[in-house]
Amino acid sequence: MRILVVGASGTIGRAVVAELGARHEIVAAGRGSGDVRLDVTDEASIRAAYDAAGPLDAVVSATGSVKFAPFGELDAAGYEVGLRDKLMGQVNLVLIGREHLSPGGSFTLTTGVLDRDPIAAGSSASMVNGAINAWVRAAAIEMPPGLRINSVSPGVIEEAMDAYGPFFRGFEPVPAARAALAYAKSVEGLQTGQVYEVG
Repeated sequence: MRILVVGASGTIGRAVVAELGARHEIVAAGRGSGDVRLDVTDEASIRAAYDAAGPLDAVVSATGSVKFAPFGELDAAGYEVGLRDKLMGQVNLVLIGREHLSPGGSFTLTTGVLDRDPIAAGSSASMVNGAINAWVRAAAIEMPPGLRINSVSPGVIEEAMDAYGPFFRGFEPVPAARAALAYAKSVEGLQTGQVYEVG
């Protein structure tokens, strides 16, 4: 398969590339690195990246930003960060990408543990993750014939604990390589409308 991995240089993205790249051709994409440049907040950038990538059998999104801040300090602009980037960025990867995938192709999006286990200062992430998971389930029943869509909801990634550890006290970290297996299950399997929880 030819697989576009968006966010290929990130912690999860690198693990996904290592897992799937052993068996498939990877087209790496990112804002500042990769085979193609892609900014998920810019629809024109997404369209240009798909055109540059050529024929694809799968798209994996391992990207998306949200604002972490105490609920009392968040305003509409703070929530808009995650809505525009992680939520609509991934939605637009699918909406635009529907026309670029080969028959039997799949989309795999990324959410995270805060969809089901919220933390202080994480209300934006919880909102966005939950919305993506719900959208994946709904979109799956109306996807063009033969196309699939799933999401992966990993726990806090072990390799990111230096940065995020103080926010996730008591959480059991998940190695990125273990999370990558869920992406492989989505890409190489046959299921659709699934949320694969890891950890």
